[in-house]
Amino acid sequence: MRISIDHTTHYTYEHPVRYSTQYLRLVPRTSHRQRVLEWRLDTPARPLELSDGYGNILHVLTIDKPVEEIVIRSSGVVETSSAVDEQYDDEPRLSPLLFLRPTALTYADAALVEFAEQFRRRAGTLTGLRDIAGAILGRLPFQPGVTEVHSTAGEAFAAGNGVCQDHAHVFIACCRYLGIPARYVSGYIYSAGHVESAVASHAWAEAWVVDRWRSFDITNGRPAGAHHIRLAIGADYLEASPVRGVRTGGGMESLSAHAVVTPQ
Repeated sequence: MRISIDHTTHYTYEHPVRYSTQYLRLVPRTSHRQRVLEWRLDTPARPLELSDGYGNILHVLTIDKPVEEIVIRSSGVVETSSAVDEQYDDEPRLSPLLFLRPTALTYADAALVEFAEQFRRRAGTLTGLRDIAGAILGRLPFQPGVTEVHSTAGEAFAAGNGVCQDHAHVFIACCRYLGIPARYVSGYIYSAGHVESAVASHAWAEAWVVDRWRSFDITNGRPAGAHHIRLAIGADYLEASPVRGVRTGGGMESLSAHAVVTPQ
């Protein structure tokens, strides 16, 4: 399946920003399940391209002159296979145990510990993990606007609703508590029949089962397949976020982000 992506991030500021550094994970890598046919990254200055510790393509955009807005656009075409999950781990050979370490966003508080414990007996199996994913969606129906990007897994679980990021964080928190390596995935999804063909930026999780990573799109109740395009992996949202940065000056900031995903 060939999928076209057009993703624009637009920052505007109350006052000119004097200095800004943005970390961009907006370029997908070719892997066993997806092949990047063309890709373009448009930024207001030439970024430095490198690879982060997880093997994600990372661009570091530095703007050292006053600006009142920053517009970042990435677009391209990716061909996906019908395979479910990656058959091979294309990232650097990192130990899965690395993804047992806790983070602030994926810490399992008392409520999450109690929730996770009911799945302990089959937690290390694919069926058991699917049970956890299904139970999370049952406890946290999809509802935008209840949480925000810095909400923790515990906060989202307490809210009783959430978005894909929250579902992934809660799943990762439960897995790590039960001793199962789990990681966050940022990317895009094409949803047939959606108005304007599909929104957009998406997130799911992967857990280590026996000898390979298995994907869990908790929000949609299925593994990552032909409709998913993976951008980056990390321990949580902050490590896999498509755009993240720091600045000096600017006052109040307004952010709008829009991603359109369409089949070709």
